[in-house]
Amino acid sequence: MESSVKDYLKLHLVVLIWGFTAILGVLLSFPAVEIVFYRTFLACLIMGAILWYRKAQFRLPPKTLISIVSTGFIISMHWILFFWAARISNVSVALAGFATCSLWTAFLEPLANKSRVKWYELVLGLMVIAGLYVIFRFEFGYWVGLTMAVGSGFLGAVFTIINSKFTKKHSPYILTFYEMGGACLFTLMLFPIYTTFLTDNGLQLGWQGLDWLWLILMAGVCTVYAFSASVELMKRLTAYAINLTVNMEPVYGIILAFMIFGESEKMTSGFYVGTGIILLSVCLYPVFNYFHKRRKTKQLLRLQ
Repeated sequence: MESSVKDYLKLHLVVLIWGFTAILGVLLSFPAVEIVFYRTFLACLIMGAILWYRKAQFRLPPKTLISIVSTGFIISMHWILFFWAARISNVSVALAGFATCSLWTAFLEPLANKSRVKWYELVLGLMVIAGLYVIFRFEFGYWVGLTMAVGSGFLGAVFTIINSKFTKKHSPYILTFYEMGGACLFTLMLFPIYTTFLTDNGLQLGWQGLDWLWLILMAGVCTVYAFSASVELMKRLTAYAINLTVNMEPVYGIILAFMIFGESEKMTSGFYVGTGIILLSVCLYPVFNYFHKRRKTKQLLRLQ
């Protein structure tokens, strides 16, 4: 029992750390693309050093390597949109849009596995659309940031589904190393387009003030540690318990943002109503899914 309580507390700590990532993105002095470049470069470096120390096998078949590195491209775009959304709106808006990730996963996973979409997934999807409508209606000034955050949630769902297939065959630590490398490579490839069309100030890679500390926290704690800890917990906790707790990430993030940034994170009541609808749908999904699987199991037992 004591061990189980420690595991759940550790899981909530991991989710709290993930919720803090958007805040670090705002505290850093440089824009979203540069943030993702440094985050992925440092995370790849740290994970590579850990794997080298453990004498892990880095070699993968060329076709597999290309697939994993390409997934890193999706991760890079997902983070760029997320941090950009936090910059042009605020942390609360970015996290509200990102909360759609679990519902995107609920719709995309059946397509990837060629299975049928469940009735409750359609209902919860409509709830998310209703929540987004309420937010757009009351916070129309943040529509660009919210749209970016929803796009980030969509890409987050895509790479999560891809990774669920990779983790069945490859070490999650090796996956992280090559995906972070791929994400870093993507930002490097994006630099010419970014500097020509998307910014008037050129690349801003110079560190200021406490940037070095925020980057170490983002790469070392929010990426390498949080990921490693979540993988370790998957060995002892059920997928249902983990998914239900991860849904608290936007809640923790919004509370932390209000505590740290104060009035700049204060929104209208309509925003919180819309966000509440989205979070309710996200939290209801694993509950419906649990009872659906339980009913299917009972039906199979009756047939035996």
